[in-house]
Amino acid sequence: MKRAFILLSVLASSIALTAQECPNPSGIPEGFEVLFNGADFTNWEVPEGDNGHWQILDGVIDYDAQSEAEDKNLWSEKSYTDFILYVDWRIKETPFINPNVPIILPDGSHKRNAEGEEIRMKVPDTDSGIYLRGSSKSQVNIWCWPVGSGEVYGYRMDRSMPARVRSGVTPALIADRNIGEWNTFRIKVEGNQLTVDLNGQRVLDEAELPGLPEEGPIALQHHGNKVDGKWVSPPALVQFKNIYIKEL
Repeated sequence: MKRAFILLSVLASSIALTAQECPNPSGIPEGFEVLFNGADFTNWEVPEGDNGHWQILDGVIDYDAQSEAEDKNLWSEKSYTDFILYVDWRIKETPFINPNVPIILPDGSHKRNAEGEEIRMKVPDTDSGIYLRGSSKSQVNIWCWPVGSGEVYGYRMDRSMPARVRSGVTPALIADRNIGEWNTFRIKVEGNQLTVDLNGQRVLDEAELPGLPEEGPIALQHHGNKVDGKWVSPPALVQFKNIYIKEL
């Protein structure tokens, strides 16, 4: 019995390893290109008029959510079709209390009370994400909602989409680490299908994104704004590092 258990454990470990790309000694996954070099914004377009709010700090991309540019997102210089993207990210802090966060059910709908009203809760929140092929609708979310990061809000909330699409872009589980800790996305885009692994756990599995552009750049999202020095929406107080991409 003990030997059978060991064999099963080894087999499970082997399957887990084959499901991911093997890293080189440098830490770069085999066959991938470096999209962020840890030193400067090579491969990225800093928004014109940003005035230093996107910056490199201690080898990571750091954002304070206060860009002064018109388009405040950080865009890749290159456009992509099908790809696998690795990116490490972390939420630095959550100074904004979001009073309007829903409880999201597995089918993508919102839980309601006995009167049929959506149940909302207060959550300390930060909000960012990764745009796919230049599309804000096709954004892999980074935030503090109890549904977990990795969902595609733009598709889940589109009631014109089929039920399978809305449920498909709703995370199967919550894989986020604690605030301040680093997380790893593995994002695969092939055709109009999206697969997202967060911290080694599959949260979206070949989710359909109807209407996804055939090609476009990647963006790290800006979110949040202040009025009279106070945040009035969840700010993108985030950092990114170890960004690698492989075109398929």
